[in-house]
Amino acid sequence: MLELHDDLEVVGEAADGVAAVEAARRLNPDVMLVDVRMPKVDGIEVTRLLSGSEATRRIRVVVVTTFDLDEYVFSALRYGASGFILKRSGPALLVEAVRAAVAGDALISPSITVRLLNHLTDGGPVRPKPFEPLTPREVEIAAQVAEGKTNADIASELFISPGTVKTHVASVQRKLGVKNRVGVAVSAWELGYMRERRTAD
Repeated sequence: MLELHDDLEVVGEAADGVAAVEAARRLNPDVMLVDVRMPKVDGIEVTRLLSGSEATRRIRVVVVTTFDLDEYVFSALRYGASGFILKRSGPALLVEAVRAAVAGDALISPSITVRLLNHLTDGGPVRPKPFEPLTPREVEIAAQVAEGKTNADIASELFISPGTVKTHVASVQRKLGVKNRVGVAVSAWELGYMRERRTAD
């Protein structure tokens, strides 16, 4: 299915989680697709292992599964997954998720996104405050990332350059201990940055 697209190449396959981690270290792919439930080591643990190793940290992981339980979604995003796609979403969304991961973005199945954000605004899991506090500008940018805005959108609204926004986003990711924009978005909801932004607006 993926190899039908000229810009995508499948470089390896693995039968279980242990083999998947070994293949990732050996093949160093741009993106790895994992299922939540795999033999030996599950997809959530594979995501954690890859993100925790200097050798494989750059590999973007997209979780593709039939199981969309909140605990799986939160765990995958916590460990730096660059996407969470339901198998029933179809091949087009899967291809889009792989391309988004390569571009440094992240994609979550729409039905999960709506439920996730509703869960967070209705008193979902509380994330501890970041060890290093965000500046007011970083809080503002984190909230806008959570609204789905691109760096260009944020730059235009705040009258700063896209490069400056990119620097701020990188700083936010470091302070929050997250790997990508999805992690920033989840943290922004959990830490109340969205409520602060709405109150300010």
